[in-house]
Amino acid sequence: MNEYFCAYIIYLNMKKNILLLALLVITSLSAQQRPKLVVGIVVDQMKMEYLYRFSDDFSSNGFKKLMNDGFVFQNMHYNYMPTYTAPGHASIYTGTTPATHGIVGNEWFSRTLGKEMYCTDDAGVKTVGDGTVEEGAMSPKNLQSTTITDEVRMATNFAGKVIGMSLKDRGAILPAGHFANWAFWYSKTGSFISSTFYGEKLPEWVSEFNNEKNYLKYINKNWDLYKPVSVYNESLPDNNPYEGKLYGSAAPVFPYDLKSMYEKNDAGIIRSTPFGNDLLAEFAKRAIEKEELGKDNVTDFLTVSFSSTDYIGHLLGPRSMELQDTYLRLDQTIADFLAYLDKTVGKGNYLLFLTADHAGAENVIYLKDRKYNVDNYPSKEVKKSLQDFSIKTFGVDLILNYSNFNVFFNKQIIKDKGLELSKVKQTFKEFLISQPQVKKVYTEEEILANAGNDYSLNFVAKGYDVTQNGDLVIVDKPGDIEYSTTGTSHGTIYSYDTHVPAFFYGWHIKKGESYDKKVITEIAPTIAQKIKVTFPNGTEAKVLQEVLDEKK
Repeated sequence: MNEYFCAYIIYLNMKKNILLLALLVITSLSAQQRPKLVVGIVVDQMKMEYLYRFSDDFSSNGFKKLMNDGFVFQNMHYNYMPTYTAPGHASIYTGTTPATHGIVGNEWFSRTLGKEMYCTDDAGVKTVGDGTVEEGAMSPKNLQSTTITDEVRMATNFAGKVIGMSLKDRGAILPAGHFANWAFWYSKTGSFISSTFYGEKLPEWVSEFNNEKNYLKYINKNWDLYKPVSVYNESLPDNNPYEGKLYGSAAPVFPYDLKSMYEKNDAGIIRSTPFGNDLLAEFAKRAIEKEELGKDNVTDFLTVSFSSTDYIGHLLGPRSMELQDTYLRLDQTIADFLAYLDKTVGKGNYLLFLTADHAGAENVIYLKDRKYNVDNYPSKEVKKSLQDFSIKTFGVDLILNYSNFNVFFNKQIIKDKGLELSKVKQTFKEFLISQPQVKKVYTEEEILANAGNDYSLNFVAKGYDVTQNGDLVIVDKPGDIEYSTTGTSHGTIYSYDTHVPAFFYGWHIKKGESYDKKVITEIAPTIAQKIKVTFPNGTEAKVLQEVLDEKK
């Protein structure tokens, strides 16, 4: 009896061990279905064209490494207007457009609220860290759709960490989504801050980083050319009429005395130098180390948005030596970051994508000087012309607001005057069409009735939220711009604003490239399919098949 009992016990133990071994194999196989870390990088205002123009001057380990060893979409575009920073970040990570996710600008006039609002404003939260009251009263509450980062949190039963960071609040908050562990953004005090939406106190490692005042080492060395001046032959001369002046500098020329600028302003000046990107990369590496991102088999997600490119692009323009210098330095920053990921997370253990939140136009005066019949039309001047026309035609100012190419009418005055709203809209539409910069004008009714046959209207409709946008939306002619005479801007439906880079690199990504036209809202659902999590809830779920094909 004892022999049989012992044999039975041995049999049970063997069976148990086999089951445990099977479970371990299944768990191991399951873990391989996802990378240890997903890294999303957004470069603010990056045109795909920069990768071509500056290619000879890039190293082999930065942008070129992503292009040569990853999968490159050469023809990636935005599919809505306005092409601004907040809608761009929201659209990348939600896989849908402003018409669905609700972030219709960086700031906008909300017809429902009857006032201006900022994309991440939240009066119900407070600043966490060494920042002003206004800088930290931010959260993702205005984002109406879930993000791929939200879905990773839920797919891992909130065990996977999500951390977002940027110099800009919107560049950190919107990609990180609603369920992030933390989002951090840069304050003019020189510290990375957050809000009580995420926690009551900064993590200790963030406070330590802030206390080190790492921004000072960049400011103290000033800004001079990264490479010999002969390298910058893809740009205009250092001092040209299309550049603005950096923080009161006498002229837009190297070297820049950052120490003097800092003394006269604050630590926010680093945003408009390439060193803002370097500081953020330092912070990202510290986050990976201290939060132990990618250290286990539960997928984490880090979002990093490099903003200095946008500040410099706006001020100095796409043909400036300053912008080229910024990209040459960013190339080295990317190379260093990839090496760090290889060392700490491990080659093949992380999935990385890099794209931009929008591109940017050529400086309009630069084009005009070369006999292209275009011009600049500042938004204030457009609004003034609308108000003057209204008073001349109706005897009263009917313009409630003009912003982001949207015209809002004061419906109460229209009603009090006994005017018919449809006729008011048509009258203003005819006036706007007569303006030299205007290509098309759409009424709310035309936008909502969009049948998909009008190329321009499709962009407008995908960026239009009926509860927040205007009574009329203007599409300017290509090349014309609502901005000043120096630097540049963005926001239109045209390829110079919509065409951005898109790389996928690392975990289960095969080498290759595609020249087929793709749209930015395909990135988030592709990541969802790749790592087998639920789609963000607003996405159309169109994916990039090339990324889903297994590495060969």
